[in-house]
Order: sequence, then structure tokens, then C-alpha cells
Amino acid sequence: MFEGVVQRIEGSVPLRISMVVLIVASNSDDASMNLCHAVLRLPGWSEEHSCITGKYRIHDSELVNLLIIDQLHILANHIDIDYQKSTGISVDSVLILSRHVSSSQTPAMTLHAIGIPGILPYGEEGRSGGVNGTLVPPSPFFASLFRTMSRFATERKLGDEFDLTLETTHHGPVLSKPTLYIEIGSTEKEWSRTDVADCWAESISYVLGMDDCSPNIDENIDVMIGFGGGHYAPRHKAIILDSNFNLGHVIANYSLIFDDNDSSENPTGPWANCIIQTVESTRISFPNNTIFAHLDRKSFKGWQRSAIIEKLGELGIPVRRGKEILQRQ
Repeated sequence: MFEGVVQRIEGSVPLRISMVVLIVASNSDDASMNLCHAVLRLPGWSEEHSCITGKYRIHDSELVNLLIIDQLHILANHIDIDYQKSTGISVDSVLILSRHVSSSQTPAMTLHAIGIPGILPYGEEGRSGGVNGTLVPPSPFFASLFRTMSRFATERKLGDEFDLTLETTHHGPVLSKPTLYIEIGSTEKEWSRTDVADCWAESISYVLGMDDCSPNIDENIDVMIGFGGGHYAPRHKAIILDSNFNLGHVIANYSLIFDDNDSSENPTGPWANCIIQTVESTRISFPNNTIFAHLDRKSFKGWQRSAIIEKLGELGIPVRRGKEILQRQ
């Protein structure tokens, strides 16, 4: 995933450009900049450079670039491709630093894939960026970052104050590269916490291998997609926290929409297309891995569960129960 590529510039010798993880921070988001400053406290960053998309730095590991933009990140469609075009640096995947907001105002350290699955009408701009029915491939670092953050935060006693969690897939922007949101929530008090930002920065550094140029991720293990449950997906979270599997999209019940009272053998609604898009998007990030699904079974009616399992079977995706998943490690 991190093999270098050679790019020829007119009238020059070939240059070796390392493929990188692009970390994006936004001046329009206080928590994003707090996280950005924590990442910049890590050793090994270059001087600041300018490009059309913003200000950027390159890490000595050649695995990571950091881009600061003025635009709010959820609206920064195609920032990955725009950055490539303006710098000539190939981008492998994207991490976006962000605030988290919730109605409960619960302090949280959280992360999630992005896109707006299953919401009609397709093609319409979402309320928080993105486009209805469009999914961005999930980052291959999703599970590893979640487990590492949870461990580091627990060691620092942050788990006593913060909910250490993952979220289901939601909001924009629309990007081409596998992407993950890294967040601090849920109020201004938490957004400015330097200890929380430093914990996230150290987690990112460890997983991306910024110290030793060796990412701490096993690309060959199986990949779980989660279906069902609420926005914070506690059942899927528990499986990933206690396993070594990779993680693709996690889809909440509110994105799996069945037509009302259609409990027929072939129920209608956008749910089926949502499942197809979820599988296709995850396969982009993990083209050579075995992908399986885990269902929050109690969150579905029996006929809904049967329909989902049948559709996944048509797509070649087996469904595994929690105990079976943990026994396969």
C-alpha cells in the first residue's frame, strides 16, 4: 500500500514520490486545529509549503503529509485529488481531523468512515456535506486506529472521562481515496483539550509508523462490515475492540430503509442498494481480503434480517455471529 511511484516531470529526471496518508485539518474547526497542533508536535516535520489547496508539510517518514485548509472539511469535496494535482504527490488514503458534536454533549474520542448511505433522494447534497447515496471507501487504518486509541486513552485514564467509540458511516465530503474521520467531542471544553489531542496524535503516529516507517497494520486479515444498531454501534464496536480484524463501513439502522409494512419475501426500499454500495465501497479499500458481515440482529425484524442475509449471500459476503468471529482469531 505504501510502495513508491515514479513520476516524470517534463525536462527532468524521474522523481520518486512516496505514496502517503494525507492528514487534513481545517482552520474553520477549533478541534481540528487542536488535533493539528498535536500532530505537528510530533518530530520530523518539514518546513511549511504552500499549494493551491492550502498549507502543507511533509513528514520525514515520507508516509504522511499534513494539509491545513481554510474551508470546513465536510465541504471540501475532492480535496484528495486537488492536493495530488497541486503538489504532484500521490495520496494513498486520508485522515480528517474534526470536532464531534452530539445532542447529549457526551465527551468522546471517536472515529468513523464517511458517506451518506441509503438516504433518498440519491444525488442530492447532504445536510452535512456529501451526496446522498455516495459512499467514500473506508480507511484500511480504521480498526487499528480505534484499538490503538482505546488502549492509549485507557492507559492515560481518559476513558474515565471520555466515551471511546466508533460511529457509523455519515456525512461528507465526497472523496476518492479511503478516508477516516478522527474526532474530539462534544463541546468547546473538550475540543480544546491538549491531552486528548496528544493521545490522538500518538495513536496516529504509532499506527502509521511515523517513527520507524513501518505501519502497524496487517493488510491480509479479514475485514468486517457492520450492519444495524444505533449511531454508535456498540455491538460492532465490541467485536472490533476484542479482535484483530480490519473494519470497513458500519451502517446504522437509519440507513437501511425498508418500505413500510413490506414484509414480503422480496421487501422493497433503498436498503438493498445501500448494502450493495457498502460492499462495493469496502472492496475498493480491501480488494484482496475476505470480507464478512456482522449484524446487530436484535435491531432488525426477522423478515428484515432474512432479506439482508440473502442479499449479502448474493454478493458473496458471509454473515458471522459474534462468538464465531472471535473464535476465528
